[in-house]
Amino acid sequence: MSDMIAAFFERLNETHGLNFSVFYDAFDRARFITGLWTTSYICVIAIAASLALGLLGVWIAGGQSRIGRLIVRGYVQFFRNTPPLVQLSFFYFAVAALLPTVSDGFGGRSPLVSGTGWAIIAFSLFAGAFNVEIFRAGIEAVPSTTVEAAESLGYTRLQLYIHVVLPLAFRICLPALNNNLINLVKTTTLAYAIGVPELHYAASQIWSESFNVREMMNVLLVTYVLLVAILVFVMGRWERAMRIPGYTT
Repeated sequence: MSDMIAAFFERLNETHGLNFSVFYDAFDRARFITGLWTTSYICVIAIAASLALGLLGVWIAGGQSRIGRLIVRGYVQFFRNTPPLVQLSFFYFAVAALLPTVSDGFGGRSPLVSGTGWAIIAFSLFAGAFNVEIFRAGIEAVPSTTVEAAESLGYTRLQLYIHVVLPLAFRICLPALNNNLINLVKTTTLAYAIGVPELHYAASQIWSESFNVREMMNVLLVTYVLLVAILVFVMGRWERAMRIPGYTT
């Protein structure tokens, strides 16, 4: 099957000049798959980390510590009000320069955190700031009578969040959370700016050598549509699984 697909696209190039080299050239295909793997890896880790940051931030923001609330507010304002490309550059060029280097095992030195690592950190913090506000909106929408009923039963604050508030808040904030995570997936293309070999970087390498910008842009666009479609499908299934009449938007 793969041979038939390769032969079709090779013939398409010869007869019509449409050079989709990733489908018949093994070297280009390997580079593109590496880019797809890197983008998927960054997306999965950054999504998980941003959700954890959002939950941690909203927990601290709802606590008694004034310093904690100020730190969370400052974090949200900083990452929400600055461009993600500037944040990424700040971490990669400014923060990374302050960290020590480590041995690469071949007599040289390499950065403590790789470009991919900084991309994950920057994108996680960026999306996490929005997740804090999304979770806060969901928690504030939980009926106060429900919270008071749980408190009257002797629930601690942690038990209240785990068993009552968060299950209800998640149902309310899932549509907004869905939009933010989709935006996160699209934002990963900015990792190209610091040389991370993600999808956009791999595609640009291919079209620079094969002069097939038009074809690669179409492949790149369709690939991102598929990546976002997978995320939308998963979030949609999660939203339907958690739906309860009276608590969904």
